[in-house]
Amino acid sequence: MLTKKGKYGLKALVDLARLEPGETAFITEIAQRNNIPKKFLDTILLELRNAGMLRSKKGPGGGYSLSRPASEIRIGHVIRTLDGPLAPIRCASRTAYEVCEDCNDPETCQVRVSMTTVRDAVAAILDSMTLEEFAADKSMPLEMEEKRAG
Repeated sequence: MLTKKGKYGLKALVDLARLEPGETAFITEIAQRNNIPKKFLDTILLELRNAGMLRSKKGPGGGYSLSRPASEIRIGHVIRTLDGPLAPIRCASRTAYEVCEDCNDPETCQVRVSMTTVRDAVAAILDSMTLEEFAADKSMPLEMEEKRAG
């Protein structure tokens, strides 16, 4: 499940993606426009900057901006940066795998097998979706609807 941290990070990135090229936004502006607590947003934007998605500049003409085009930022990377693995349970994670205490055989555990399938489906969607698409779309792209239906 997406945490508030992940949700707020995505909202802030969408806000920044909609700026004109070369334009920056102060954290207070982003927080106000998106109803995000400023202190929490400080932490989130610092993490995104440290992950190479944002740049910040102090002083006049300063603020935050995307460090690269929105078409090069993947939503899966954003969520992993802020919330950690996409898997619904640890034993289904590729990056934070842990064996469950109650599991006798992880290879045949139906819960793990099913949750791995869920993880793969979520990752396929989020890793193929760019911030540019995420910021532009008001609804699910047609090709994703067709995949779900078919």
